[in-house]
Amino acid sequence: MAITVTENAAKQIEKQIQQRGSGIGLKLGTKISGCSGFAYTIDYADVQTESELVFEQSGVKVLVDQDDMDKLDGMVLDYVKNGLNASFKFNNPNATGECGCGESFSV
Repeated sequence: MAITVTENAAKQIEKQIQQRGSGIGLKLGTKISGCSGFAYTIDYADVQTESELVFEQSGVKVLVDQDDMDKLDGMVLDYVKNGLNASFKFNNPNATGECGCGESFSV
């Protein structure tokens, strides 16, 4: 089981945690949403729970609840700047489809 964090994503995670002033990493998960079934969730992680796995790369931690690993295993988290827009990008090999607006995915 693995989540990969690109160098660009690691830099952005570190920057956001520094701006916030606290946190041990980024919490990544899924929720039921949208027309395709699931949506990604991102939040700050202040503590690690027993049910969370920790993936550490480039000096940052990404925490994922074990219940979400079937949907996220093998994913590459990137941070992409495109003109004036910048956002995290989820390259998920488990996603079998996405809705037209890109807000949700199916597995």
